[in-house]
Amino acid sequence: MRRNNYASYRELLISRHAPCVSVISPVANIQDDVVDHVRALLALQYNNFDIIVVNDGSTDNTLQNLRDFYQLEAVDFVSYEQIKTQPVQAYYKSRNLAFSKLTVIDKARGGEPDSLNAGLNASQSDLVLCIETHCVLDKNSLLKLVKPFLEEKTRVIAVGAAVHVANSGGRHKGHLLSTSFPKKLLPAFQAIEYFKSYLLERLTWSRLNGIHPISGAVGLFDKEILTECGGYSTKTSKEGFELMVRMSKYMHDNNLKYRTVYIPDPLCWIQAPARFSALSKQKNAWARGNFQTFWLHRDLFFNRKYGSLGLINFPFLFFLEGIIPLMKLLGVLVISGLVFTGQVNREYLGLLLAMIYLFAVFLSAVSVLFEERSYRPYSSLRDISKILVLIFIAPLIYHPLTVYWKIAALVRLRQ
Repeated sequence: MRRNNYASYRELLISRHAPCVSVISPVANIQDDVVDHVRALLALQYNNFDIIVVNDGSTDNTLQNLRDFYQLEAVDFVSYEQIKTQPVQAYYKSRNLAFSKLTVIDKARGGEPDSLNAGLNASQSDLVLCIETHCVLDKNSLLKLVKPFLEEKTRVIAVGAAVHVANSGGRHKGHLLSTSFPKKLLPAFQAIEYFKSYLLERLTWSRLNGIHPISGAVGLFDKEILTECGGYSTKTSKEGFELMVRMSKYMHDNNLKYRTVYIPDPLCWIQAPARFSALSKQKNAWARGNFQTFWLHRDLFFNRKYGSLGLINFPFLFFLEGIIPLMKLLGVLVISGLVFTGQVNREYLGLLLAMIYLFAVFLSAVSVLFEERSYRPYSSLRDISKILVLIFIAPLIYHPLTVYWKIAALVRLRQ
């Protein structure tokens, strides 16, 4: 916060020599929202950027709506296919000079990673910002994400930012006009979860040059390194995490010094799943993607060649995602058995459980305190009161569900 008080982005905003950035956004079957989504991207405040929207085989009017509103026409486009993707059917540019920054790619269905790779092939920029469709970016996102690439003495390969939940935020034509804490219970639990994950945890790993700080929702990458590593993988359901592991391995294998940087400013706002089925599907996919990545890069574990990445960061994440949920399940089963057979001191057990519960509440409270003290994403007294109530409920309801989803993903992966 003290450093940001003296930061000025005016020079970067008006400079013709600012690094060129391509904003790549895959879209598929979002005919009602696609025009506003692109409108919000065009409104980003930065001097030297272009937007590449990749239509991933939509079966509705997503492409047609883009063509009609942005006055698109098919053009001849020279694109060197550095990364193999599904066939591209056409490239579109606007007849209106007001939309000259926009390029639309129409391609066969291949999934989000394949679409991002198609955008990488078409990009001619030094840096690429890869975002998911449901993200709403702060208008100053590019200015803040580019800054570490200019400031750091060591080569920066990726910069990530904080992600917050905006289910109850006010929107107009793709822009987020106001933020308020989610009214529904499931998005509210996710908002608190993001507090813990995105501020303290990722800021710590950023200082340790870890692979965890870059979210799949939004990340600014060095395009040269990204393409040299082969782009996004289709072998995992959490392609952003796998990409960061691969990029970090590449830098180590080539004896290149590098930095990954995390910006704690809330630059990206998302629509979190509000239904239990959708949330369960998302969490299972994320957990499955983590385990797929651990298996694909199992040579990293305790490998001194990769320094702290192999000795600390990667094993810690595996322990956090794979071992701890199993230990928690085993602990519940053992304690339940001891209670059932009368082999445990109930008073001591009650004190132990109370201590564990209060420690979990304490961690959530500290995360909320830091977030509100720093950036105040939800500033009303009503929002703060709701958060304080929910941090006492989350360890009893939401946390057991997250443990279940991780174990379920691990079981399904072995079947």
